[in-house]
Amino acid sequence: EETSAIRDAYGRNLFGQGCLLARRLVERHVPFVEVTLGYSQASPIGWDTHGQNFQNVQRLSEILDPAWGTLMDDLRQRDLIDTTTIIWMGEFGRTPRINQGQGRDHYPNAWTTVLAGGGIRGGTVFGRTSADGTTVEDPRPISVPDFLATAMQALGIDHTNQNMSNVGRPIPLTDRTAQPIREVLA
Repeated sequence: EETSAIRDAYGRNLFGQGCLLARRLVERHVPFVEVTLGYSQASPIGWDTHGQNFQNVQRLSEILDPAWGTLMDDLRQRDLIDTTTIIWMGEFGRTPRINQGQGRDHYPNAWTTVLAGGGIRGGTVFGRTSADGTTVEDPRPISVPDFLATAMQALGIDHTNQNMSNVGRPIPLTDRTAQPIREVLA
């Protein structure tokens, strides 16, 4: 039901059409949608760029950029951006230095995530690494539980809640010490 122009704007690839489908699902009030950009013919190793980092990231970015940008524009134009929380991230960062194979290795010490839309204060940058990207220099380093608490707060979920297992065991949504990053929340 979409025009050729809008399908082209998202990109005629699995990720681009996945972002278009995500917009359509959000329009129909589906509460959680995930779109993944991993392995593709353009980049068979996905974001796991242990080798040929620059070529692979360029290819992946050529898929990511138009789809994500069009999704954000579409949500804005349809007055859905303020009720849709967007989280863009991987599970860890990549080394700041290039390895022998001209790639980057796994690096859990520091990485970037992007939060946008509902519940998020736009245009905010939070956190800082050293100039060479090897260490977190922000006075308040953000832990994974803090990040999860922030995402939950943006989604309207109380991060201090817990679920009960089928045998009555409490399962916290995140670590009890987690603190949402108030500076990025709307």
